[in-house]
Amino acid sequence: MPRQWLRLLPCLLLILAACGSPAATTPATDTTAAAPVETAGTVVSTAAPTAAAAGGDFEQSYRDMAFEQVAAAAKGQTVNWYMWGGSDSINAYVNGYIAKTLKEKYDVTLKQVPVSDAPEFVSKVLAEKQAGRDADGSVDLMWINGENFRTLKEANAVFKNWADLLPSSKYVDWTNPSVAYDFGFPVEYDESPWGSAQFVMEYDSAKLPNPPTTVEALLKWACENKGKFTYPAPPDFTGSVFARHVFYSAAGDYKRLLTPFDQAVYDEVAAKTWQMLNDVKPCLWREGSTYPESSTKLNELLANGEVWISMNYSPSHAANEIAKGAYPDTVRTWVFDGGTIGNTNYLAIPYNSPNKAAAMVLADLLLSPEAQLEGAKPDVMAWNTPLDFAKLPADIVSQFKALPRSPATLDDATLNAKKLSELQSPWLTKIEADWKANVLEK
Repeated sequence: MPRQWLRLLPCLLLILAACGSPAATTPATDTTAAAPVETAGTVVSTAAPTAAAAGGDFEQSYRDMAFEQVAAAAKGQTVNWYMWGGSDSINAYVNGYIAKTLKEKYDVTLKQVPVSDAPEFVSKVLAEKQAGRDADGSVDLMWINGENFRTLKEANAVFKNWADLLPSSKYVDWTNPSVAYDFGFPVEYDESPWGSAQFVMEYDSAKLPNPPTTVEALLKWACENKGKFTYPAPPDFTGSVFARHVFYSAAGDYKRLLTPFDQAVYDEVAAKTWQMLNDVKPCLWREGSTYPESSTKLNELLANGEVWISMNYSPSHAANEIAKGAYPDTVRTWVFDGGTIGNTNYLAIPYNSPNKAAAMVLADLLLSPEAQLEGAKPDVMAWNTPLDFAKLPADIVSQFKALPRSPATLDDATLNAKKLSELQSPWLTKIEADWKANVLEK
């Protein structure tokens, strides 16, 4: 997810909350009985929904409904999916494969509403809540995570406790902290995953056949190979996440950081972190006198051989750079033995969506092994799946493994097994600010 999605200025919300949104037209629900439809491992009855669902009380009865009844309630609805629209490949997948499958299998119409930034629809939902539009909201599904999800959840503005009802949710490891926590904030089945991102280290295997496999070993290697390693200066997103890996290493058990901000714990771990980063500073590129201002600059240093190691939050980034001719074809990726930080792309339903059944059906389709497999194809999205391979049918796993994959890209099973959860945002902002004072300016 783009970095700007993770923060929302309270003042902006206060301004927008005073503004109502135009009334949305709620599509009529077609409850005409028809033959069952088979989809994503579930036989969906299209018979008329229960009286409660048909009467507009879906949110009162959904926990007691079989998914076949949810799908029946969704029949004929239009689901308005607000999402970041900056990727041509993602947009094509959504408006092609997903929209077509949703209509054919469920008789649900998908309307993608692309936005440039998540706060656009977060503000819309909050403004509708302020205006008392509690049953006829204009947003049915949101691609969201991090601070934006937390903002809506704490405002009691999300539909709750629904994601575990999706048939495809059985393929998700909900005990994995990187799934159960969204940037350190409990998901509690108020979101459904649909994609995955993860930090990887990149290296030129022609110069470095065996890269260091822990943070401590990497910092030691840097001082044994002076000038061949550096990292972007936080608050650059990539530099910031590297600093968090050092923070995790200094903490010992990183899970004790997956809490609301704790000043005492922070002070303890931060002191060790700054010591580690200051100790390695003279060993860095240009002796640590300056840092690359962005991940793009660091990529250039790897490409021209000034450094031998880079890093990125996209596991397929190195493969894409090789394909463009920007990286030598000897570049490969690795993750630390203790894991690397990842985050999950989630879907949430606003509390006031009039089409919650359709939103749930769409979320299940997006999470289904078939849709995930389609999205993972290199010529579709090269999407990283949040599905747990240990829970998937063997034939689906075989199809994932058979997908063309660059030798520079790690397989999904390796990535998912080494995925660590993100911190809550107060930790992130504190680390970024203090890195400047305690490392850059030292």
